Amino acid sequence: MSYNLKDKVAIVTGANDGIGLAAVRAFLEEGVKVVGVSLTTSYVEKDVSDSSSFLPLEIDLTDEGAAEKVVETAVSHFGKLDILANVAGIAIYKDSFLDVTMDIWKETFETNLFSVVALTKAAIPELKKQPGASIVNIASESGHVPDSFAIDYSGSKAAVLNLTQALADEFGRDIRVNVISPGPTRTTLWNKPGGMVDMLSDKFDREGEEAVSYFAKEVRQIPRGEIGQPEEIANVIVFLASDKASYVNGAEFPVNGGSVKYK
Repeated sequence: MSYNLKDKVAIVTGANDGIGLAAVRAFLEEGVKVVGVSLTTSYVEKDVSDSSSFLPLEIDLTDEGAAEKVVETAVSHFGKLDILANVAGIAIYKDSFLDVTMDIWKETFETNLFSVVALTKAAIPELKKQPGASIVNIASESGHVPDSFAIDYSGSKAAVLNLTQALADEFGRDIRVNVISPGPTRTTLWNKPGGMVDMLSDKFDREGEEAVSYFAKEVRQIPRGEIGQPEEIANVIVFLASDKASYVNGAEFPVNGGSVKYK
């Protein structure tokens, strides 16, 4: 299936790994010109370094003026902006609400919500110039049913869901705004030291992959029996950015393998 995205221009945040990197690859395969934004771009540069349609941009989106710089860079380099994919996010896992410090709350909301707000605000004037413009946000199933081990993360993603609805209502005449709520997805948030795999191992008293399998099959009761892969989320990002989704606005797409968490 062709998504008719050739020569469109996209900004993708969180581009150095996980869902963001998968989205960069998927967009490039469709002929999209991509500005890949991340704190560090070493991995994504190596992964797609031979593509003249890709511009890596190393920047901290929580810095003042960063959002405007990202949009200005995209437009000056590629001439326009058609798509914004707000993918970047962090999760800091703790055993209890009482363990989540105010600094963690602030860091999580700065990254997961306020940077999305700032970049979206900076991008909208340019997006409005292009027919079929699209914003795709990444929330989480935990935005509906919070996880006790990441209550700050859950709260930030609930806010992204709400933000998406408000933007779709106000700007839907010119820009489609939709949101994806992934279920458990194997990103670096899982694999890093102290990440989800380690947390599940401690919680269920099982070794690494055994703990992940138990979580998927018994706790979340995902029919497929495994957690998702970044490429499975990226495919939906590409669809929502394309004219195949031209009548889709203000919608939430749960991509969770049928996780029992939503039931």
